[in-house]
Parts: sequence; C-alpha cells; structure tokens
Amino acid sequence: MPLISKRVLVVGTVITLYSTVLFTIYRNFPELDADEKEHIKYPRNLDDAKALGKVLSKYKDEHYYTVLIGVGAVYIVLQSFAIPGSIFLTILSGYLFPFFTALTLVCCCSASGAAVCYCLSYLVGRKLVASYFPERVEQWQKEVQKHKENLFNYMVILRVTPVLPNWFINIAAPVIDVSLTPFFWGTFFGVAPPSMLFIQAGTTLQEMVNANMMWSWKSIIMIIGTTIIAILPVLYRKYTKPKTD
Repeated sequence: MPLISKRVLVVGTVITLYSTVLFTIYRNFPELDADEKEHIKYPRNLDDAKALGKVLSKYKDEHYYTVLIGVGAVYIVLQSFAIPGSIFLTILSGYLFPFFTALTLVCCCSASGAAVCYCLSYLVGRKLVASYFPERVEQWQKEVQKHKENLFNYMVILRVTPVLPNWFINIAAPVIDVSLTPFFWGTFFGVAPPSMLFIQAGTTLQEMVNANMMWSWKSIIMIIGTTIIAILPVLYRKYTKPKTD
C-alpha cells in the first residue's frame, strides 16, 4: 500500500473511531427537550459553556459517568485536531465535577489528545514542513538534541506559560524531533497550574462575565512559581555538569 494511502487510512480510522465514540455517548444520553438539544455542542465561547453547563448539570446526578465520559471525549477530540475551545471545557469541568476530578480529567484528556495530535502531525505534516523549511527544521532539531535531557522541563514551561499556543506546540513537536514520552508527561503536568485557575473559576460559571476573570496577582505568582520550579533542574544540570575539554 502506498505511503499516502496508509496515512489517509490512519487519519480516517481516527476520525471514524472518534465519531463512533461520540455517537455512542449521544445515543446513551437521556432524552432531551428540543430547547436542550440545541445546546449539546462543544462550547466556542462563555455563553455556550453556560448553556451547556445548565443542561449537563440537570442530568449529571443520574447519568454521572455518561456526562463525565462525554466531556472527556469531546476534550480529546478538540485537542487531537487542534480545534479551539478546550479552555471553555476546562471551565465547564470545574462547574460540573469536584475539583480533583475535574483536574485529573483535564490533565489526562489534554495529554492524550495532544499525543494523538502529535502522532497525526508526525504522520502527515512532518515531511511536508521539512520539505518547505529544511534548513530551519534542521536547526531546530539540533537545538532539541542539545537539550534532550531537559525536554520534559521545557515542555512543562511551554504549557504553563502562554508563550506559544498549545495547538502549535502539538503540531510542531514531532517536526523538531521532540520525543513522545517527555511531550506527553510534560503536557500532563504542564497544563495543571493554568487549568487549576479555570477549574476554580468554573465553580461560578453562571456568574462569569468573561474568561479572564480568574487572572489575578495570585494566579500570576502561581504561574511564575511553577515556571521557576520547572526551570531549576535545567539550571542545576547546566552548572553541575562536568566541563569537557
């Protein structure tokens, strides 16, 4: 089978699998009123999240795991295909579930969906980008190899700080030879600090005016503190590593 056909087959299989899972969840959901059905969609803004939260909270007690798996499945799909909107699902998770349940859900789904996006990018986009920007890609790959012992820490820093959007990190990582293991775990732990803020804000979802309400000096200090903790091991290795002639 030609390589292009294999890639199309893999992408098609992922899309079919996701579609099947989402359809199964939808079919097992309780009967909804007509005005409720229009709100069963992934939230693109805060108003969508509020409307969806009202519907899901109504059925959450009797259909807890259906709601939990449904939110998780949509989260993974968004991350897998670099679709904006996961921030509102994070807020929604804080509204629907206990704090640690929501945090675990967000971290697991973020890392899993990012890993799928990573694999799809490796399969489909890696050679394409390298063919158009060979010198730049080669330069980035060399930089990654220089810091391969600290890739986990760098991934944590990238996820914690809003320097680069998450979708760009997911797509670019396999192109510049970031290995999957530090990518996955760096994402898992790196998304936790900012997610805590959005989850905590989600407890007052229906009173929220905009998604920036949770930013304060306390949250900024937490982000800076996490970044420092992530970068300390890098600095330690750099300055304690024996110098070679």
